[in-house]
Amino acid sequence: MESSMTSTAAQIIIAVIPIVGIVIAGIVVFFYLLWHHHEIKLQIKMGSYNPKKFDLKTFSLLTGILLTGTGTILTLFFMVIDGLSYTLLGGLVPAILGICLLVFYKVNPGFSNRDGK
Repeated sequence: MESSMTSTAAQIIIAVIPIVGIVIAGIVVFFYLLWHHHEIKLQIKMGSYNPKKFDLKTFSLLTGILLTGTGTILTLFFMVIDGLSYTLLGGLVPAILGICLLVFYKVNPGFSNRDGK
C-alpha cells in the first residue's frame, strides 16, 4: 500500500515547478521591458523615434469578435456540463464583454468619420 504513495520530496518538487516557471517568466518579461525601454531612449536621443499609433477601431473589432466567440463556446460548454448554474457565468462574462465591444465598434461616431463610411 505504501509503495503506491509518492514521496514527500516528489510532492515538494511537483509543487515548486509552477512557481519556478512563473518566476522565470516574470524575469524574462522584466528584462524584455527594460531592454525595450533603453531602445526607445536611444531612439529618442538619436532623433529616429517614431511612436506607434494605437488603432482602437481594429482592436475593439478583433477583441469583440474573439471574446464573443470564446464566451459563446464556453457558455454552451458549461450549459451542457452543469446546466443552469453559477459556472455559466464563466462563459457569459466574456460573451457580454465581446458584444459590448462590438456595439462600441458600431456606435462610435469617430470610427465612421475617419473612414468616410
